[in-house]
Formats: sequence, structure tokens, C-alpha cells
Amino acid sequence: MMMILGMFVFSIPTATYQSLQRSTAWNHASNNRVGSMPAYQYVGKGEDTITLEGSIVPEYGLQLSITALRMMGDTGKSFPLIAGNGKIYGMWKLDSVDETQTYFYKDGLPKKVEFSLKLTKTKSAGALISGVLGAAAGMLFK
Repeated sequence: MMMILGMFVFSIPTATYQSLQRSTAWNHASNNRVGSMPAYQYVGKGEDTITLEGSIVPEYGLQLSITALRMMGDTGKSFPLIAGNGKIYGMWKLDSVDETQTYFYKDGLPKKVEFSLKLTKTKSAGALISGVLGAAAGMLFK
């Protein structure tokens, strides 16, 4: 398992990604000043996004994996994102799924499907972990 998003597992039988690109931003308000550079004030965290790019070949993965990701996006919900090494990234929503099919068989089935998945963070890993621990503690002490 490379990574899991909700119940979707990124692996050879489903879909593998070859690159993970993460971008984190911070917000600063500016105040223009006469005869000087603007003054900036930190006003909080900005967006945290991840782009996963990969491919599916019919011999190893299922094209239905892209359909499953699209169905997850249709829910409008956020899902936990956890790496195969156990790193918890937090809760992430699906922004877009791009798909490119190439090299076709006679019946129209693609020999290769490349995809790009864009995610945006909605809750930090700390909020996710404390929520899980709080729910577990509530179940233990009922």
C-alpha cells in the first residue's frame, strides 16, 4: 500500500502514483505605507494542496479506480489521507480528477490511463487524531 484516501487504497491492483507534489501557503494582509514598503501581518494558514500523478495499466490496475475516486469526489466530503509508512496527513477533499487514456486496443480499451488527482486539506492531522482518540475514549468509558 502506497497511501490510503478514505477507503481507497493506492496500490498496484488499483492505481499507483509516480509523483506527489505538495504546496502549502500562508496568508499575510498588507497595509500600504506612504514612502515605504507595505507592512505585512500574518493572518493565518492558507491552503495546503497535494497533487498525485500516476498511471494505470490494465495488466496491473483497474480503470474503475478512477470511477471510484470520482464517486468519492461526488460526495463532497473530506477523507483521511494516510501514507503507507503511517504518516497521517489529515482530512482532505477531492478538488479534481484528470484522466488521459492512450494506446488503445481494438475494442477501445486503453492500454494506459494516466491520472492527476488534486486534493485540498480541510483538517489537520492533530484534529483527526484527537477526534479518533476522543471517540475511542467515549466508547471505553460509557
